[in-house]
Amino acid sequence: MQPDSIFFQDLAIVFLAAVAGGVLARIAGQPLILGYVLGGIAIGPFTPGPTISESHTFDLFAEIGVILLMFSIGLEFSVKDLMRVKWVALAGGPLGILMSIGLAVMAGSLIGWPTTQSIVIGAVISMASTMVLARLLLDRGELHTKHGRVMIGITLVEDVAVVVMTVLVPALGEFNSGRLLLIGQALLKAFLILAPFGYLAAKVIPTIMTHVARTQNQELFLLVTLAISLGTAAVTQMVGLSLALGAFLAGLIISASDYGHETLARLLSLRDAFVALFFVTIGILIDPRVIIDNLPLLATIIALVIVGKLVIWTTVVGLFGYPWATAFLVGIGLTQIGEFSFVLVQVAKAAGHVGSEVYNATLAASLLTILANAALVRYVPGWLGQRSLARVPREAEPWPPESEPPRQHVVLCGFGRVGSALGKALEAFNFPYVVIDRNPDIIRRLQAKHTACLYGDASHRELLMKARVEDASLIIVALPEIEPAALTVHRIRAVNEKVPILARAHGVAEAERLGAVGATEVIQPEVEASATLIRHALTWFGVPKDSILDHVEQYRRSMEKKRQSN
Repeated sequence: MQPDSIFFQDLAIVFLAAVAGGVLARIAGQPLILGYVLGGIAIGPFTPGPTISESHTFDLFAEIGVILLMFSIGLEFSVKDLMRVKWVALAGGPLGILMSIGLAVMAGSLIGWPTTQSIVIGAVISMASTMVLARLLLDRGELHTKHGRVMIGITLVEDVAVVVMTVLVPALGEFNSGRLLLIGQALLKAFLILAPFGYLAAKVIPTIMTHVARTQNQELFLLVTLAISLGTAAVTQMVGLSLALGAFLAGLIISASDYGHETLARLLSLRDAFVALFFVTIGILIDPRVIIDNLPLLATIIALVIVGKLVIWTTVVGLFGYPWATAFLVGIGLTQIGEFSFVLVQVAKAAGHVGSEVYNATLAASLLTILANAALVRYVPGWLGQRSLARVPREAEPWPPESEPPRQHVVLCGFGRVGSALGKALEAFNFPYVVIDRNPDIIRRLQAKHTACLYGDASHRELLMKARVEDASLIIVALPEIEPAALTVHRIRAVNEKVPILARAHGVAEAERLGAVGATEVIQPEVEASATLIRHALTWFGVPKDSILDHVEQYRRSMEKKRQSN
């Protein structure tokens, strides 16, 4: 069979658009996904310049991108994480969807929209993109924060709600008991197939992964991982659920085993490549002329998404007992619409409930709300923290010192239990240090003690420059979560190639990752705890001190050798 030269030409154009858009986004300090979308618009059929011959060819690549991203999100999550937000997700999710639809109906009655169109638009705006949101949270290292867990939990419930909506939307205006029966049958079928599948996956997959890991074959490990993620996504699609939900469930299953971190490490590069294709494909579908042709409709949809959903989700999350600051951050994160909104509006258009202007306005609104959402997610948390700090007098030592530039100081990223212990040690021996932390309460306490400190995310280059990492004698990254820790080490190394960086890691895979991005030495609490227990146990039996120290050193070397061999 002769290869299709046009296809490979189109593939090259898509990747070049992703690279160009990503570079521009990086230069502008914006999330890469925005650059990918703008790159897609640039090569789309609605703009001058290079274009691809058939955008539908890349829909499959886009779907693979969704599967891989959601699979990796499942790997980084855990059942325990989801159980922490089960009530706000399971009960608050449907409540927020109904409130979004009600808001659209009220706005439509004032504007003069048909009721059916108002309901469709309400359903469309209620769907935030798990894909986009997860990517933004990953980039900022906030996936495991309280508001990050709540946001992902709600969007996963919204993904399931798409199943019901795609059945309901075509029946608008002719709803009857038969339609209810159809919905019930679809959900029952999904449960009957997924329940035993989930049980088998939880029991069988860890055993399979163990046998594959014992082969120590990296290629086989990656292939089995892809087979599990794609296979689970296919099963969920077969029963009428989304591919993304199935991929997430597959990742969640593997994350409960001992191979979650290893799987994620193998998958990252492949995932990022396909995710770039997904967002470029979304950009190709957007017609910029829609922004001009349907400004009133577009402006209304954007207002409903950004203002309406912000108020709705802040209220819903607050009603479930979360602090209003957390509720507000969740509301900010959900002020966008994504790929499942496209599915709903396509179904509604095929049923004759909306015209092409609503369909095109939805695509344009998706891009604009993602742009706005990325800016809000990036800047609002810092603004909230600064507002919190502004309520108390700023008594900390100014940083950098006004008298003379700091030299040979320590930069301490993170001031939790470990960081605070390090701070006390540095103070005891009179070593100057500056703390970077994103917890306003910690910063207030440090200010009260006149300790040099900076509020914010330690991975932000501007903050690192203000901490004068280029002149630091030592940098300690004491952040408890791997994503923000790895991102911080990577960006520190981009500013200062030579400064020693000490970091902490919970496991071997995390230690490998921190070492790969530039950490000079990685401390594993489990290894150190084992070494201490060995030392105390041998001391109890009267083993000479020199022999104990030699054995402990051999143990540490063996663990380091094991980490490197993995």
